[in-house]
Amino acid sequence: MTDFLVRITISLKEGVLDPEASLIRRALENLGFPTGELKTSRQFLVRFHAENADDARKRAEAMCERLLANPVIHRYEIEVMK
Repeated sequence: MTDFLVRITISLKEGVLDPEASLIRRALENLGFPTGELKTSRQFLVRFHAENADDARKRAEAMCERLLANPVIHRYEIEVMK
């Protein structure tokens, strides 16, 4: 078993409303920082043991599917680091 660090980024799918981003965008504009687009995402860094990088990716995908992401509204990206 090897120790892996995995970065998981969860974001809303295209077309899903992001009220938090809208609020932040308006606040930034009010502060004099106009933006063309703003989206929110969550990032998790998870360290665990796995047989290899492929196994680590599969375990991270299972974490996303079972808890971290709602597949109806979220998409996720996984980066396996060592």
